[in-house]
Amino acid sequence: MRDVTYPPIIVTAKVAFRALGQRFQMTGTEHVPREGGVLLAYNHIGYVDFIYGGFAAHPSGRLVRFMAKRELFDHRWVGPLMRSLHHIEVDRGEGIASFHTAVDHLRQGEAVGIFPEATISRAMELKEIKTGAVRIAAEAGVPLVPVILWGTQRMMTKDHPRDFSRGKTIAIKVGEPLHPTGEDPVAETAELKARMSAMLAEVVASYPADEQPPGSWWVPASMGGSAPTLEEAARLDAEEKRARARRRAEKRAKRQSD
Repeated sequence: MRDVTYPPIIVTAKVAFRALGQRFQMTGTEHVPREGGVLLAYNHIGYVDFIYGGFAAHPSGRLVRFMAKRELFDHRWVGPLMRSLHHIEVDRGEGIASFHTAVDHLRQGEAVGIFPEATISRAMELKEIKTGAVRIAAEAGVPLVPVILWGTQRMMTKDHPRDFSRGKTIAIKVGEPLHPTGEDPVAETAELKARMSAMLAEVVASYPADEQPPGSWWVPASMGGSAPTLEEAARLDAEEKRARARRRAEKRAKRQSD
């Protein structure tokens, strides 16, 4: 694929990281192959995850094509940018098209990024994850590489104000590749989740203690933080979904009355 937009975006991001005085803890990046199709599976804790997630593949010289919700592609300004970066549009009501697009990208030797939890985890730990990641990797015949991001939620996530103050550490941990066969997607997805959960615990434990005092809101309750439990987060997610549905219904009603 011809990339005109991606290289200057990376340069701009690096300048922004330096301006924010950010420090990076990057481990395991050698697990991202330098060529050939590869599917990168990320945890999802904040709105800027896709920006930092691409850096997991940067040492290998790869550009990651992220699978992202359709709403971003529908945005007046963001949409053209997403398409210029060759990211993959995901319509949650019609997922088969994005599945095939991702497989095609992988078979062409691209690096594709996916957030198998689908939405941000308010609990800051792994929610239930979809089988799509292992099914895509199996169909394309490519390795599935787990990636954990940490620190991105401190900048911009659900239920908390934005904080782009200087000096934050961003941790990126890349795990050894899995090789799904697709014979048992549920079991292979459980293996992916277990691997990513173990990696997350390692990242949280190794994060600078002076930036992560006990009880921090961005740390899972199960690890000594004050983030919502998975059960509490599920309740908040359900409330958010109902509120969103009400807003959509109100907009439809208003359009029909105009």
